[in-house]
Amino acid sequence: MFGKKKFSNNSIEFIIAGLGNPDRKYENTRHNSGFIMLDYIADKLSVKINRVKFKSTVGEARINNHRVLLMKPSTYMNNSGQAIVEAMNFYKIPPENVVVLLDDINLDVGKMRIRSKGSDGGQNGMKNIIYLSGSDKFPRIKIGIGKKPNPEYDLAAWVLSKFTKDELKKLEKVAENCYDAVGLILDRNIQEAMNRYN
Repeated sequence: MFGKKKFSNNSIEFIIAGLGNPDRKYENTRHNSGFIMLDYIADKLSVKINRVKFKSTVGEARINNHRVLLMKPSTYMNNSGQAIVEAMNFYKIPPENVVVLLDDINLDVGKMRIRSKGSDGGQNGMKNIIYLSGSDKFPRIKIGIGKKPNPEYDLAAWVLSKFTKDELKKLEKVAENCYDAVGLILDRNIQEAMNRYN
């Protein structure tokens, strides 16, 4: 369906990178929201993310006639930039063509926010991407994971905690919206995506 020619140097136009931690123990944790969204997108496209390349597991897809690399960095969250910048350099892809899916502690579960560029917002994966690439012009979709239950709650413990069943239900709707928003971003309609889903 997607052709047999894979990973030739000029084949990929966009990268969609979901951020998270690779070990099984991190499945369905708040910090892995980017992985959860990317898995949904891959499932919707009937694509497997199972090839090892660029310090990541990757899959190749076509979205709205754009050739896209779906990637889940295996570097752990705080070093996400190592994987993403390596792929950017290989395919000569500018930051504007790299869509980052990541968690946001300032948004409630069930909410998402699209940004065309900007600071890392305190998210360490995004911080590493900006630092290693030297640019903040990455379109991004922030997935709400909810605030800490109380101010004393340890932040690391909170982001590494698992979503409840009810929260995972809410994420299904977010994933649908995320999929639609990615299509709009690839077609250079990010403003429409922001108007529709922010």
